[in-house]
Amino acid sequence: MLNMPMVIKNDGSRDAFDEVRLRSGMMRSLEKRPVSAEQIEDAINHIKRQLVGLEAREISSREIGAMVMHELQRLDQVAYIRFASVYLSFEDIQAFEEAIRALASEPTPEMHRRQVPLIDEDS
Repeated sequence: MLNMPMVIKNDGSRDAFDEVRLRSGMMRSLEKRPVSAEQIEDAINHIKRQLVGLEAREISSREIGAMVMHELQRLDQVAYIRFASVYLSFEDIQAFEEAIRALASEPTPEMHRRQVPLIDEDS
């Protein structure tokens, strides 16, 4: 993969970026959700472009997780909560409630799709 940074895992070890793992995590969250294959590929490609554009040669797995959460939030709120529950290690119903409350204050994926971007998001 061209110019992808090394991923620093939570335990401090380093590993090559794994697109299959990225796709797998997103697909688990999006299972049985009304999101097209094209939308999923666009989100994955957006994350990959961000990674290629980094000046740093390393990135933490937490930062990649945050990128995934951002993309899922734009695609589907249920998928976002599914991913967040694992990524953020929700331990009780209160953690779910807080995430849902925060999500409710953001534009819905449908609102995002209807908006015309004023700036290039890849910049």
